[in-house]
Amino acid sequence: MASDALQQVIAGMRSGSGPDFGGDLEQARQDFDTLLATLPVEGEFAFDAMNFGGVPALHCQTGPAHAGALIYLHGGAFVSGSAQGYRGLAANIGKAAGLVTYALDYRLAPEHPFPAAIDDVLVAYRVLLNSGMKPDRIAIAGDSAGGGLSLASLVKIRDEGLPLPAAGYLLSPWADMTCSAETMASKAAVDPALDQAGLKVAAGLYLSGTAADNPLASPIYADLSGLPPLLVQVGSAEILLGDSLAIAAGAGAAGTHVQLEVWPEMVHVWQAFAFMLDEGQSSINAAGRFLRARLGGDR
Repeated sequence: MASDALQQVIAGMRSGSGPDFGGDLEQARQDFDTLLATLPVEGEFAFDAMNFGGVPALHCQTGPAHAGALIYLHGGAFVSGSAQGYRGLAANIGKAAGLVTYALDYRLAPEHPFPAAIDDVLVAYRVLLNSGMKPDRIAIAGDSAGGGLSLASLVKIRDEGLPLPAAGYLLSPWADMTCSAETMASKAAVDPALDQAGLKVAAGLYLSGTAADNPLASPIYADLSGLPPLLVQVGSAEILLGDSLAIAAGAGAAGTHVQLEVWPEMVHVWQAFAFMLDEGQSSINAAGRFLRARLGGDR
């Protein structure tokens, strides 16, 4: 049975205050920003605006400078969201991993459709490499659309022949723009956050004519061999559960180390509610252990 805290989260999601990606986009963006602004950020975190070769970002010193970097990619269905709105979640993960956090403001659709977001991630990654940071001291993480973008970026980094980062961490990733997973229907009644119709609208804006099964737009269709170790966390009460299952199956079949965690009863990106949800902080702590192990701990 869901805890009181989880019931509060679900009630808030069902209240109608969240974004409707199937409706007016500007209204959805405003609603999403308003919702994100209600999430508290720990007072210990200080953020500085910066940019990577023209790509805006927020920097937070959540680990020693020599330890390495976490590139964080926010959610928002590729059409909304911001580093500012997700700064607390990004910093919590960076702190758990002992890494310096860089939350990117990659370009959004429809103004900047696929593959603009991937291009921005590659720019930021190259800047870090050119600064002298070793790739085995870098991790890429993201939630929802940012989770799919993280996986697509790892595929692109491999295909470009760049040295790969140490690990990827995907939170409730949206990695299939066809929106055809069986869980889109089977989990619809229990998912308080997302619906298939709204995601299809957002996918169309992001794709802007690109085929929905393009391997970089929908990385469940990509060759996932030769990627760094992946941690995938998803809730059992998500219509995107099928995307995570497909990622794990594809990566595992390709010989890529993948650790899939399906958290019972959890909803979309429950880690963002770590301030009130024990499972949120527990999952972040688990991710911190995973990342520290892949990056060799603090050094």
